[in-house]
Amino acid sequence: MPEKVRTVLVGCGEISRAWLSSEAVRNDVETAGLVDIDLSAAERLAAEHGLRQAVIGTDLDTVLRRVRPEAVFDCTVPEAHYRVTLTALAHGCHVLGEKPMAATMGEARRMVAAARKAGRIYAVIQNRRYQPFVRRLASFLKSDRIGAVTTLQSNFFIGAHFGGFRDRMEHVLLLDMAIHTFDVARLLTEADAAAVYCLEWNPSGSWYEHGASAVAVFEMTGGIVYTYQGSWCAEGVNTPWEASWRIQGERGGVIWDGAEAFCAEAVSGTTGFIRERRRLDVPPDAPEAKTGGHDGVIGEFIRCIKTGGVPETVCTDNIKSLAMVHAAIESAGRRRRVAVKA
Repeated sequence: MPEKVRTVLVGCGEISRAWLSSEAVRNDVETAGLVDIDLSAAERLAAEHGLRQAVIGTDLDTVLRRVRPEAVFDCTVPEAHYRVTLTALAHGCHVLGEKPMAATMGEARRMVAAARKAGRIYAVIQNRRYQPFVRRLASFLKSDRIGAVTTLQSNFFIGAHFGGFRDRMEHVLLLDMAIHTFDVARLLTEADAAAVYCLEWNPSGSWYEHGASAVAVFEMTGGIVYTYQGSWCAEGVNTPWEASWRIQGERGGVIWDGAEAFCAEAVSGTTGFIRERRRLDVPPDAPEAKTGGHDGVIGEFIRCIKTGGVPETVCTDNIKSLAMVHAAIESAGRRRRVAVKA
């Protein structure tokens, strides 16, 4: 296999610039083709990144026949992921796509089946789980210093003025953003969701057309309960993009502000109405942690193509995070508890 992996990138909007600027792409990828329904967008991207030899077009199938790449990068809008992924897999390409995997669970299951049939890697960008502070927290929880995790809560409140398709998107918070937080919850607990009750609404003053706020309570495997609260139309006192977290264990707890601050305690006494507690340090580095955000996910994907490994965000695992999203949407619509089924 050549040193660089030959790829075609589909969807030449703003997020594609983060992909092409990543160290993994610059060092290990030959971007041999660009595809967008707006030809001028592909031409601008090629000019910005000096991709003079790249084949440019509006039809993925045609460009794949000309380029014959090893992999496809899918940077399209969520509704297009299904078609792009199936087309790429049909051409024998590995696929790395933006989240969420698909607009429906039916589509996601068919995409997983297609990847298995093709014998190719299909993985999803879940860059939040590759953030250093997320990995620090995950490593701390694994150390058992607060005992087995029983409960966790996350709060995500951002006033995000995107403009464009997100302003009109149904379930904009749950489908386009909560997937990140749900996926981190799975990483931190090493558990999967079994059921959920969710309430979704659009607050007064929202600039979104549909529900931009939600509260969800997930019953996770192992008896863990995870509560999510979030809004994408929250002006003032915003949380970090990573959300703020509280995790309770059998012998203590930890609070993470979503940035650099951790506060952890464990019980040290055995008597009294409120037991005596001691402060715990969250180690500054997680040993052998996967980090780097977008760059970390892309780098691992490229390494797995070369070595035959399996990326952490492979579709067979990521569909479990997507199932949390779609179950929450179903629960919000039906106003009752529903099972989470990947």
